Amino acid sequence: MRGHLFDDTAMSDLDTLRTRALQAAQQAYAPYSRLRVGAALRSTAGQVYTGCNVENASYTLGNCAERAAIAAAVQAEGAGFRLAAIAVTAFDSAGDVLPISPCGGCRQALVEFGEDATVSFRQPDAQWLEVTAGALLPHRFSFPER
Repeated sequence: MRGHLFDDTAMSDLDTLRTRALQAAQQAYAPYSRLRVGAALRSTAGQVYTGCNVENASYTLGNCAERAAIAAAVQAEGAGFRLAAIAVTAFDSAGDVLPISPCGGCRQALVEFGEDATVSFRQPDAQWLEVTAGALLPHRFSFPER
């Protein structure tokens, strides 16, 4: 299942994001779950930003890779940042690839910055799946128009 059809240029761009996500995952601080997650995104301005998960002994204080990458992008580009694409990858302490999709909080953040953005992540067979952020969270939270 694919959310979009991509030309060769877009696929090589996704491959670049996937590679950068893997590199980011290797930097993760995950002493509790040993689940290393990395994300690499491309903004609509064409810039690439990465993030990794950072755990904390008080679990709810940890940070997801996707939101870390978004925070880096907002820091660099300001409130006008818009998401074009993001790749997310994860592996365990043995280095085995895990099928991890963005969590609910990250899905909300992705939609906020780019409902039509491409989101790429691994499936149980280790193949990549590409969908839009909006497809991941069709009934997102939003403030009513005022």
